Amino acid sequence: MTGHPIPNATQPDESFDGPDVLTSAAQGRLRSIIERLERLEEDKKAVMEDMKEVFAEAKGEGYDVKTLRKVIRIRKQDKAKRQEEEAILDLYLSALGEI
Repeated sequence: MTGHPIPNATQPDESFDGPDVLTSAAQGRLRSIIERLERLEEDKKAVMEDMKEVFAEAKGEGYDVKTLRKVIRIRKQDKAKRQEEEAILDLYLSALGEI
């Protein structure tokens, strides 16, 4: 295995001259993809730092960060799916005598 991706194993890809050689067009495209991914990683890092600051601000105002994260996770879920999961959780807890 050469370490290069094979886009479609049934049909040869014109961007590959041989088993270990990329055409200049493929090299340019690869560089473009890598640079875009690197920029997105930088953006992601900046967003994560912003979120960290907002959580610190919320904590400073007395909010529980763990609960805030849970609220965000719950709000992302489909309402019907969330209700189904809550009903099953209640059933299990009830069966164990926890509620």
